[in-house]
Amino acid sequence: MALFGRAKRTERRGSEFDFLIVGLGNPGTKYSRTRHNVGFEAIELLATRLNATLKAGRDRALFAEVNTTANAQTKHLLLAMPTTFMNESGNAVGPLARRYAISDPLKIIIVHDELDLEPGVVKIKSGGGLAGHNGLASITQHLKTQDFLRVRIGVGKPPSKEQGGDHVLSKIPARERELLDISVQVAADAVQLIVAEGLDAAMRNINAR
Repeated sequence: MALFGRAKRTERRGSEFDFLIVGLGNPGTKYSRTRHNVGFEAIELLATRLNATLKAGRDRALFAEVNTTANAQTKHLLLAMPTTFMNESGNAVGPLARRYAISDPLKIIIVHDELDLEPGVVKIKSGGGLAGHNGLASITQHLKTQDFLRVRIGVGKPPSKEQGGDHVLSKIPARERELLDISVQVAADAVQLIVAEGLDAAMRNINAR
């Protein structure tokens, strides 16, 4: 069955995209610098590194088309940050993937917060379970697959499951925020390693840290 449960749309013209890279978070200054928005921060950092400007589009996302050179090859990337709330992330990712004819889930990289990893830990994962992450669940619903790539930024678990919402949306103690700032940089490194060297090499490098 075709990805997204339908035939690939062909109206897109121009260069084929090597990767759709999406950071997850909630829009608005209220959620800025919270644990839930570290995915946004990684995309903003990548945009800065690649001299790109994220602009509003019609697919409920800020996005930028970027060309970068890796191992003497030009890679065509689409960076994106949904303007939906986290639990509706698929409403942006699904339309973006279809509009830009990205039909291979291994060309989709989602950068997101991860409760199952301690602050300061970053891991790359290909497919697998969703660990109760509402943003990933929404994306899976819209893409009709969960085989996309993930760059997981650890934010640690709250004392109880019932405190999960407050944990990811509350302001962060200064020491932990310093760890997350480093993690955001590592997550951006992880994305660039996937693009430049491939998934296996990037996993060996990042997951061994």
